[in-house]
Amino acid sequence: MAFKEGIDLDSIAYFNERFVPLREATINIMTHAFQYGTGIFEGIRSYWNENEKQMYIFRMKEHYERLSNNAKLLRLELNKSIDELCQLTLELMKKNNPTCDMYIRPNLYKSGIIVGPSLINKNGSNPTGLSICTMPMGEYVDISKGLHVCVSSWTRVEDNAIPARGKIQGSYVNTAFAKTDALLNGFDDSIVLSRDGHVSEGSAMNLFIIRNGKLITTQVADNILEGITRDTIIELAKKELNLETEIRQVDRTELYICDEVFFCGTGAQVSPVTMIDHRPIGTGKVGQLSKQLQEIYFDVVKGKNSKYKKWCAPVF
Repeated sequence: MAFKEGIDLDSIAYFNERFVPLREATINIMTHAFQYGTGIFEGIRSYWNENEKQMYIFRMKEHYERLSNNAKLLRLELNKSIDELCQLTLELMKKNNPTCDMYIRPNLYKSGIIVGPSLINKNGSNPTGLSICTMPMGEYVDISKGLHVCVSSWTRVEDNAIPARGKIQGSYVNTAFAKTDALLNGFDDSIVLSRDGHVSEGSAMNLFIIRNGKLITTQVADNILEGITRDTIIELAKKELNLETEIRQVDRTELYICDEVFFCGTGAQVSPVTMIDHRPIGTGKVGQLSKQLQEIYFDVVKGKNSKYKKWCAPVF
């Protein structure tokens, strides 16, 4: 089928144990997840390799492993194995037959039609639903130039409140606050801090800085998503550039005096930041290491680097 930018309601989705047109994949307004945000999701990218006429889904297994682990946070009952989820996704992609870069969105959610925030599935009253849909996706942010971002006045939610390690639907209101304020104030995006004032991550992506030739990223204990792209960058930096990553707390003022900054994530991919709070980072231009890592990353995700084909699941 032909695809264009945006959400195609005639595309096929997986919903309630069957494949249906996306326009038919609907829930009741009293669904627990709609009322209380009690669900988790994943964002998975797939990349079209024009030369090979092949679609590669990047690190699909790792995303579903994270979904399965994080289901425990909300007492979600996943009745499918990782392999079954991967096979369902491959089947769905084949049904939609896209020939452009795609985004895959699995949702695991409390599907009970009940009032009350309890996560307990008492006598089957609040079972778990699963949906998977796909859509074309280009660049989440403009990665061809450096981003101008701000440090947000909104702090990242704490692990003991709503854990950031889980992509919990309701917690993305925190992201929406930070992102919206940044856009309204003329910035491209934002960086959020933890409650104690240390750098956490971007509004919806992990963050790296480069200082004196060292690659540094924030620690999981500072309320970040345990990012799969973050893990990918750490491995690529070590194997391709012989560059170890230091994982530690990062102060806000380190952002202003470091040499380079970039975001990374499924949506952001590798997005250089060249200005923070109206202060130029380094030379104020996209840094050399950020650019190198960006180029390496895109070769890997499109299946062009044979050393990392294990991460790329072919669809066709």
